[in-house]
Order: sequence, then structure tokens, then C-alpha cells
Amino acid sequence: MYLMRYLPASIFTALIALTAVAVQTPAMAQTSGGGDTPQQQCAMGYVTGIGGAARSMREYLALPDGDKYRYLADNPIQCKVSDEGRASDCNGVINLRHEQISVYDDSDSVTMSVVTRVELDHGTYPAIIVVQKKDVHCEQ
Repeated sequence: MYLMRYLPASIFTALIALTAVAVQTPAMAQTSGGGDTPQQQCAMGYVTGIGGAARSMREYLALPDGDKYRYLADNPIQCKVSDEGRASDCNGVINLRHEQISVYDDSDSVTMSVVTRVELDHGTYPAIIVVQKKDVHCEQ
């Protein structure tokens, strides 16, 4: 219940960050990602790669490489859109090409939740999706 009350405000805040016209300086830090190799973390950036609903991304990442293309073709992203224009309850995956993102949650070692605009059948809407960290490039 606590999450549901503050989730719309968090999404709204992330959308403002995505659409801001002013120059933004992302918060960057060097941290250890479980090994000896430092990983760069950021608040804003761009993603090129596959993203989608958390469950769909787990399924996609678990597939052998030869089956991933078919999964992408058979499971396009679909979301419910509220009257306020927010996408939620998403399923499926999408191929993202240099889409601007705002980091929503960076607690996983391989993936992160981000807010980005996704193209749906009935328009383009901001949504929280999961992407692989290796596909994210921090805004400089």
C-alpha cells in the first residue's frame, strides 16, 4: 500500500527529469559491482538494447541466444495506460535504440529499472521497464 501511494509521484518526478529542457548533471559514482571491476552508476542516460517488464526480461535473459529473436517477435511490450497517460502493468519486451532513461532502481547486479518512453499500439508513453546494465550509457 505504501508503494502504491508514492509510485505515481515517483513516476511523475522521473518524467520531469526526462523532459527537462535545462542542462542536467547526472549523479555519478564509482562502485564495485560484486567483482574487482568498477561500474559506473548514473541517474540519467541512454539505453540501446532489449528492455521490458521484469518477468518478461527474466524469461528473455534465461533463453539460449538462438531463441531470443523469436521471443522478442512473439512478446511485444503491452501496457495499460491510465487516464493520466501513465503506462503500467506491462508485459513483454521491446528493442530500444538510444532511448533516454532515468534510473528508477539500480539494486540488481545485471539489470536496472528505468523510466523511458515506450511505443505502444495507441501512442508513446513513459513506463518503468527493466534493461540490462551493459546496455545503459550514462549521460556525460
